[in-house]
Amino acid sequence: MQIKLSQRSQLVTPFLAMEVMERAKELEAAGRDIIYLCLGEPDFPTPPAILAATGQALAEGATSYTHSLGLIELRQEICRFYRDQYAVVIEPEQVIVSSGTSPLMLLLFTAMLEEGDEFILPDPGYACYPGFVKFSGGVPALVKTSAEDGFQPQPEQVQALINDKTRGLLINSPSNPAGSVLSGAQMQALAELPIPIVSDEIYHGLTYQGEERCILEFTDDAFVLGGFSKAYAMTGWRLGYLIAPKPCVRTLQTLHQNFLICANHFVQRGGIAALQQCADDVADMREVYDKRRQELVKRLRELGFGVHFEPKGAFYVLADARHIDTNSQRLSLDILQKTGVAVTPGIDFGEGAEGFLRFSYTRPFDEIVVALERIEGYLRQRGKLP
Repeated sequence: MQIKLSQRSQLVTPFLAMEVMERAKELEAAGRDIIYLCLGEPDFPTPPAILAATGQALAEGATSYTHSLGLIELRQEICRFYRDQYAVVIEPEQVIVSSGTSPLMLLLFTAMLEEGDEFILPDPGYACYPGFVKFSGGVPALVKTSAEDGFQPQPEQVQALINDKTRGLLINSPSNPAGSVLSGAQMQALAELPIPIVSDEIYHGLTYQGEERCILEFTDDAFVLGGFSKAYAMTGWRLGYLIAPKPCVRTLQTLHQNFLICANHFVQRGGIAALQQCADDVADMREVYDKRRQELVKRLRELGFGVHFEPKGAFYVLADARHIDTNSQRLSLDILQKTGVAVTPGIDFGEGAEGFLRFSYTRPFDEIVVALERIEGYLRQRGKLP
């Protein structure tokens, strides 16, 4: 019997960062020494206060369903955080807590898009954005950004793409894959466009230069995606949230009730502890990331990679490698095979990053140094260094 899968399921392309990681795991299992600079996963342990809070929650039997929007105590803490951090007033009823931001993105685009509607996305941008839009029946309208602008969309570029099928714009600051940060003035200009904004702010808390701004400072017609995975080293805990305009919450809540029910009860208790007790842990991790960032940028430039702007947030450097090979997937796999260093091909993030490689600095400083030494040897073998 031949089982037929839907055409919609075939619209989602492989996530190359994961493909590289999986190939690296095969090499590691065969005895190779691998350095993973391909994934955006913190190498720090989850802070002790979070572990203690979730342990206590489990001991108290916090294994039941919660309200579909999330524990009221957690939503209140999220509101307090936004008030203290950005002087933004939101209400707990605007917050939907879920098992990471990815399922919330899927619900959000499903709610916003009819078949054939367009959503404006940055190119390059996070590899999974187009898949969410396509799977929801929409069409990605790509903004061809430039390295000189930190691969961030400019208002005039976005304006030129707006038509009667446009349903919104997605922005990401600090950004993946480029690590660039939108200024308040840039956010203000984008907020003045006549379309809703979805702002992916998952890397908030990991800004090294400049001021971290939230889109809700500039408009109420925006959706904010946030969470605990990156800044609090909680990737495997799967805890994120969506802040939505009040008129949209009931529809999104209904979708969440039907498809996801609620986030894990005891994990939400960990989120409360993160917001109440772990600011110093985040600051400590941020300081370490910053040292790695500076070293990685310096060494990549010394090795001839084009780092056209200095990343100011997240934990990535998007480096121009077109002088080595214009096919980033081929180059990434060749570097992995010959050096044991796993990096992500730029094409994973869109045509605008083809020929680039994304380096993640979520590994210890010494590992990053060794990885770059290996890449230096690789470049010498290829005649790209004297």
